Amino acid sequence: MKPGLNIGATLTKRYEIDKDRTIGFMGEHLRVYATPLMVKDVENACRDLLSNYLDDSENTVGARVEIDHLGPTLIGMWVDVIVKITSIEGRRINFEAEVKDELDTVGRAKHTRFVVDLSMQKERLEAKALAVKQHRGE
Repeated sequence: MKPGLNIGATLTKRYEIDKDRTIGFMGEHLRVYATPLMVKDVENACRDLLSNYLDDSENTVGARVEIDHLGPTLIGMWVDVIVKITSIEGRRINFEAEVKDELDTVGRAKHTRFVVDLSMQKERLEAKALAVKQHRGE
């Protein structure tokens, strides 16, 4: 990792709540921001914050998400996802996030990401793919 990553570093990302970010199972007139998309937006904001400090040979993976979806955000609104680094423990980076729409705080989350070396990750994935083939008798 590049130097400069510190506890307390923050990033805010705005997301427009379009149809693809909403639930549809209650009907077209009751579409609201979907919890799985809130999780995705929190993860992406955390990843974007870290991307400024990664070497070309590194990336990050999510390992844990704890989220409270506190209220609805209507289609056509936006949310700001504000993420803050709360601890750095070697390759483990912990975050807190707040999700606010135009009127309310609609979510709070904790998230953990790990910095991975891409070549080592590739080796791990290739080894798992081989293990799957062997397990299936291929």
